[in-house]
Amino acid sequence: MLALIKRELKLYFITPVAYIFTAIFILTSMSLTFYFGSFFSSGVADLTVFFSFIPWVFIFFVSAVTMKSWSEEKRLGTIELLMTLPIPLWKIVLSKFFATWAFVVFSVVLTFPIWITVNYLGNPDNLVIIGQYLGVIIMAGAYVSLGIFFSSLTNNQIIAFILSILVSFLFTISGFPLMINFITGILPIEIVELISSFSFLTHFSSIQTGFFSIKGLFFFLSFIALWNYLTIIKFLNRD
Repeated sequence: MLALIKRELKLYFITPVAYIFTAIFILTSMSLTFYFGSFFSSGVADLTVFFSFIPWVFIFFVSAVTMKSWSEEKRLGTIELLMTLPIPLWKIVLSKFFATWAFVVFSVVLTFPIWITVNYLGNPDNLVIIGQYLGVIIMAGAYVSLGIFFSSLTNNQIIAFILSILVSFLFTISGFPLMINFITGILPIEIVELISSFSFLTHFSSIQTGFFSIKGLFFFLSFIALWNYLTIIKFLNRD
């Protein structure tokens, strides 16, 4: 399994695409924070603004990273080689997941200059920021598991990319205040609460404070497990 993870990571870093994706992620998140998030005018030395944009950036960034994970294997025909390896299917699927998650985490960690900037400008609570980074990393795993599943459905990367964006967007926006206010007038409150409970934003809001809630942590870990399980089931039932 470790060899497969190393193989997947090597496939990311032997091409310039990985570095381009990482650069785009960093520049986008930084630009949103400094130019659209009123970072300097807020007068507060913390990274709340930065982390509030991360889920929206993940919708596109993680979808782009994961779109080729299984689609490319299918297109090149190497998936047959993978499936004949003397290793359980679940280990193959998890190898893809952990390698991709590690790459996304690598990109997130490279945003550390903004952390340095905040400490230069003021005296932030660094323990809270560490908690926020850990929360982002866990949430990234949820986006990755979702993207990898849709990549397993097709050999077309563009289709996988679009499907991943659409579903990731739905899971993100379902807890957005505008969305909640809109459906509150249409659906029963029980249904509204159910929809909101599946939202990344709903569970990430508590993580933004720097303190993990058991409910939020359990949600993301369960979400990761569910979509990896669906990926395994998909391959078990493939033609």
